[in-house]
Amino acid sequence: MILKYLLEKEFKQMLRNWILPAVFLLLPIAMMNLVPRVATQEVRGLKFCSVDNDRSTTSGKLMEKVAASDFFDLIAICTNYEEALRHIESGDADAILEIEPDFEHRLISEGKARVQISSNAVNGVKGGLGSSYLTQIINDFSKQLRNEHGILNTHNVNIDPEVRQRYLYNVNLDYKIFMVPALIAMMLVLIVGFLPALNIVGEKEKGTIEQINVTPIGRFDFILSKLIPYWCVGIFILSYSMLLAHLIWGFTPAGKLWVIYLFTTVFLLVISSLGLIVSNYSSTIRQAALVMFFFLVIFILMSGLLTPIMSMPQWAQMLTQFNPLRHFIEAIRALYLRGSNLTDLLPQLTYLGSFATTTWLWAIISYKKNT
Repeated sequence: MILKYLLEKEFKQMLRNWILPAVFLLLPIAMMNLVPRVATQEVRGLKFCSVDNDRSTTSGKLMEKVAASDFFDLIAICTNYEEALRHIESGDADAILEIEPDFEHRLISEGKARVQISSNAVNGVKGGLGSSYLTQIINDFSKQLRNEHGILNTHNVNIDPEVRQRYLYNVNLDYKIFMVPALIAMMLVLIVGFLPALNIVGEKEKGTIEQINVTPIGRFDFILSKLIPYWCVGIFILSYSMLLAHLIWGFTPAGKLWVIYLFTTVFLLVISSLGLIVSNYSSTIRQAALVMFFFLVIFILMSGLLTPIMSMPQWAQMLTQFNPLRHFIEAIRALYLRGSNLTDLLPQLTYLGSFATTTWLWAIISYKKNT
């Protein structure tokens, strides 16, 4: 009965502050709509210079094919490599495509010709992707020549094996469907992790928690009353975000919904308990916010959200095992992309369950109720 009135109090306080309901509604819209567009992992509008030493019909078609791509813009047609290099050094160009002399003649007579690609690698990601895009366009051009004129076919003595790439689970290599589940996890950390911590510390600063301390309310009921409202908000954020992902991007989970909600419930218990632990050891809102921000940065950097875990040093990979956000992101990505079942995700569920038990007990023990 006491828990009922405490929950009523918490929900009224939450709804009385109009900023919180606005954040619950607008934050998922911003994250689902803006972040995948702004934090894009595609590189477009790369500027390149051409150096056509052949000036034949075939070399002209290759230049036109590259310029017609969505990824490249032709900014200059240079007479030599040194002139094109000056565009790179000034920052006006990102890549140089140089075609050798006798390009068309060698294609017809020998079945092969050379093309040189030079990229500005000051920005390593941009330079690497630019070279990869140019290579793919040139390979497509060679296949087109082979199909249209039989060039590159007549002089082959050895038959090269044909390689056909097949992309599983994400056929179009769309980075957004890989990013959306991680954004949902990050929103849950921001809302269900931060707000309970700030809520309790706010009552400490106002002095209202002292009134609760002299009542017969048990600390178990008090902690539940602080967490249950934000668990409800977390479930709402999850459902709302999945709906927005479907409406905006057309993404729907390939796995079962009840497995997603199961993992989310356990994860909410972990991060909300962590927020309570921070609030129990904090005296001011500023102190609690700084500590939670520290945990948030570490969780995000070591979760696989920004960089693959396999590319981290071995010691960092071992530390990520103690990051609950890593296991939740792995689970929800597997459910969205691969349609994994609960049996496939038992390791992640075991880790999250262990974290939930530990942090929950710690939150109850660390809350000292003075009577």
